[in-house]
Amino acid sequence: MPISDKKQDNLDILSVNTIRTLSMDAVQKAKSGHPGMPMGAAPMAYVLWTKYMRFNPSNPEWLNRDRFILSAGHGCMLQYSLLYLTGYGLTLDDIKQFRQFGSRTPGHPELNHTPGIEVTTGPLGQGFANGVGMAIAQKFIAERYNKPGYDIFDYNIYAITSDGDMMEGVSSEAASIAGFLKLGNLVYFYDDNHISIEGSTDLTFTEDVSKRFEAYGWHVQFVEDGNDIEALSEALKNAIAEKDKPSLIRVRTHIAYGSPNKQDTADSHGSPLGEDEVKLTKKNLGWDPGKYFYVPDEVLAHFREAKEKGKQLEHEWKELFVSYKKEYPHLAEELEMLDKQNYRNKENDKFTEWKKHLPVFKKEEGSLATRQASGKVINAIADYLPALMGGSADLAPSTDTLIKNSKSFAPGSYSGRNMHFGVREHSMGSILNGMAATKGIIPYGATFLVFSDYMRPPIRLAAIMGLRPIYVFTHDSIGLGEDGPTHQPVEQLMALRLIPNMTVIRPADANETSFAWKAAIEHTGGPVAIVLTRQKLPIIDRDKYGSAEGVTKGAYILSDIEGNNGNIDLILIATGSEVTLALGVKDKLQEEGINARVVSMPSWELFEKQDDDYKEKVLPSNIRKRLAIEAGIPAGWRKYVTEEGEVFGVNKFGESAPGEVVMKEYGFTVENILLKAKKLAGKIEKEIPVK
Repeated sequence: MPISDKKQDNLDILSVNTIRTLSMDAVQKAKSGHPGMPMGAAPMAYVLWTKYMRFNPSNPEWLNRDRFILSAGHGCMLQYSLLYLTGYGLTLDDIKQFRQFGSRTPGHPELNHTPGIEVTTGPLGQGFANGVGMAIAQKFIAERYNKPGYDIFDYNIYAITSDGDMMEGVSSEAASIAGFLKLGNLVYFYDDNHISIEGSTDLTFTEDVSKRFEAYGWHVQFVEDGNDIEALSEALKNAIAEKDKPSLIRVRTHIAYGSPNKQDTADSHGSPLGEDEVKLTKKNLGWDPGKYFYVPDEVLAHFREAKEKGKQLEHEWKELFVSYKKEYPHLAEELEMLDKQNYRNKENDKFTEWKKHLPVFKKEEGSLATRQASGKVINAIADYLPALMGGSADLAPSTDTLIKNSKSFAPGSYSGRNMHFGVREHSMGSILNGMAATKGIIPYGATFLVFSDYMRPPIRLAAIMGLRPIYVFTHDSIGLGEDGPTHQPVEQLMALRLIPNMTVIRPADANETSFAWKAAIEHTGGPVAIVLTRQKLPIIDRDKYGSAEGVTKGAYILSDIEGNNGNIDLILIATGSEVTLALGVKDKLQEEGINARVVSMPSWELFEKQDDDYKEKVLPSNIRKRLAIEAGIPAGWRKYVTEEGEVFGVNKFGESAPGEVVMKEYGFTVENILLKAKKLAGKIEKEIPVK
């Protein structure tokens, strides 16, 4: 079975079939995997990687490299084969260890695990949307740093997507915004092989994808024969030339191409072909069926030309940057700072100027919702932090996330720092991941806390990848009021805390919000959620209670007993809007001779990073009577509240009423919490129940 009906270069055929046979052999050896997709998509990947894509295998982090995303991550042996063949440092032994414990070739591509992988893909649609985020980031940094004669950033984002990607809703959301933004730096292949796990896509998926993407505003082409190198090359050339629209190249392929018995069947989608079928397929492709993991010398030499080509491309770019630095020294220095992310930790670096502008709020200013305080923080530091950009899912007035001194990011205005994601929370989360994977960008995205549920998949992936988007989640509890139980979050705060490598910060007032932003920007190695109120909260008197800087440590002693003689009867622990409540309870306890400490604990995760001495200082192990107060699901608080203590939270959904009424009806009053504290301290036997 030839590669195509058209006459093609023998080296092209050998190269494509090498990708196919490596993929077959690796999946077969692992007894697990997806061989069919790499076999069908090998020609399009080969054309892209050898004829068009600009990259340097010797430096996978080169700033101006083209990005490649395998959104169809189940077909990752396609990408691993390419990474090995082009010289990224993977070895043939790595290929042979596909899907084995500790190997550099896991079952789906993973960022920071395998050189050359840009994002972690696997859940379908995520890579598609990540690429849109990368394209947005490229447009933004190109607009800021490129100057006449100096195209410092002119890279493209390429991806291979699948039928499954096209079915997932997140792809539709992301495709819609990409078309609106006219992201001409985005070029996607659609591996249209008509097969999903259950069988033919005719079972569920018969729409005209080309027309759908044309309606989104994409430039769409169709390649009828997925093995036609010349047609694939011409389509790529056209797509790269199209600068005003994102491009989709729909390619009719055949899953498990070359397999006599399993081509065009679901049997090849998620299972090895089988030893006998592997041999038959190799024979069919003109391969020696007795050779495994075989790479012809001329094929390896051909692919490895990418190393010298890549070094030359980066060398030319570096020479351009030397000239750029002489002509635009400040921008060059800023760019180098962003590359090294010095804005986080180098206290003496002039690019940490933003920290000096974090606002300080006075009690006399009156009450302020923490969402409003957050907006003031963003605008106070934005001018000194050029990498900061973001927006909301059509909720900027409610989440207070607009940078007032900046334009909107829009077609013809790619320098704008205000993103408008539309009512597309799922793709917003995924787009943020693509932006966060781009050096030079500190992205944030905002919505109501309850709608973080829409963002759960990309939040989880951000945590897996160690990316650091900042989420601004407002309307944080039943205290938001009249919108009722559909909008009042109860379980979301705890659900976010359950995600490994996720940092959640729920500040108590305006000053804690300021330090929450400081902690979020300086944080490395995972996403951060800043959780904020709709309702106004008193600004805590810092002249009386001290600085809010303890937020950066996750928890701190906000108010202690007079003289701090160690005679503490109980500890009140609270987060967010309930901290002020705890302070009121403490004052009442003091009047009755009960000594209480108030600990503000905005972030469990930051607290857990502190040393044992600090944690013991804040929550002494000998003080067993502790009362945690939080307007959310109480599950999980037992980590900090022993069996002698109590957790007061919300174990049911909210109700539609003014926020202060709902909070009162659910028991979040000084009077009710005081009774609980007195009972805990052993001063009363029974508390009056609250309905």
